[in-house]
Amino acid sequence: MQVVRRIGDPPRLRGSRTGETCPDIFELSDGNFAVIGTEATETLRRWLPMGTAPADHERIVVVSRDTLVRAKRDIPDS
Repeated sequence: MQVVRRIGDPPRLRGSRTGETCPDIFELSDGNFAVIGTEATETLRRWLPMGTAPADHERIVVVSRDTLVRAKRDIPDS
């Protein structure tokens, strides 16, 4: 599995001063997506809908609304 492309604008265009450390979304070679965000599993776990929980190998991450909205145009419909 490899990163194929960034989804949305790079951090510098979203206001990152360094252009390097910022939430980001990537499309992977297997068709899945990878997200860089703020780890918030323990903070948000109790707010998940009933019957929902991350597996032991999963984490809840938060990305800014701006990051996701700017990525929308690059996310394929299927």
